[in-house]
Amino acid sequence: MHKTLGFVSLMLVMWAYPAAQSLSPKWEELTASDFVKALDASGSTCALPFGIVEKHGPAGPLGTDLINVRYTTLLAARQEYTIVFPEYYFGQIFEARHQPGTIAYSSRLQLKLLQETLAEMARNGCRKILIVNGHGGNNSLLPYFAQTQLDSPKDYIVYTLMALGPSQATTAAAAPSRAGVDGHAGEGEISNVMASRPDLAHPERSSTESGADLNRLELPAGVYTAISWYARFPNHYAGDAAGATATRGQASTNATAVSVANALRAIKRDETGPRLQKEFFEKTAKPAPARQ
Repeated sequence: MHKTLGFVSLMLVMWAYPAAQSLSPKWEELTASDFVKALDASGSTCALPFGIVEKHGPAGPLGTDLINVRYTTLLAARQEYTIVFPEYYFGQIFEARHQPGTIAYSSRLQLKLLQETLAEMARNGCRKILIVNGHGGNNSLLPYFAQTQLDSPKDYIVYTLMALGPSQATTAAAAPSRAGVDGHAGEGEISNVMASRPDLAHPERSSTESGADLNRLELPAGVYTAISWYARFPNHYAGDAAGATATRGQASTNATAVSVANALRAIKRDETGPRLQKEFFEKTAKPAPARQ
């Protein structure tokens, strides 16, 4: 049943894709000559879906965030054409290093690899790059990274989008079945997997581990320590995925794809950001003397 829903969803997306739009949005599927055409079709705007490889409770695959964010970005690219970079999972996930299958690169490498990846995208013609975040552990990393883009002159501009999560449902079909089920590897995320890759979701395994908040630290509000997440969710699982459905996942994914497409549309129109960034770099090269 789930596989059928996934196939039907895919066919609907393919049907909705403009017939004249024959170029694949996937970077890795384009020939070299078609890549040049794709740059023109996208207005030199490219997207980098940013996932991770980590445990997703007992019900989800290790690549849940990676799979979901790329699937959603590709749906958005069919509404607003862009070139979508291949699978990228080199983000922040130190808090899950105690779980099997987690890939956690050093902080130095995370920043260096992301910077060099964007530089290579720009060298190939991407003048505007949107990083679409699909992993909560990147929520602090990416704003900092975006700010570091001002440390030296660049001929491209970087935008970041913190993709809408399952708990931010805008339609009844995308809403949780009950309160408290969403969270890391909870009902919302596993529902999204059931839409993007139904063969990899196992909601029937949800009860084999607890997703309860153990709340083992007694600290005042606003105080954070790196072990906070482990203190709350040692199983790296928050919520309950038992009620996950492909219907909810497709509704949630579709809504998020619209948000990503709207962001791409606005970025393509944006002439002020690139102009101000260029002006900023010119002024940093020779700051004006202070007024007396």
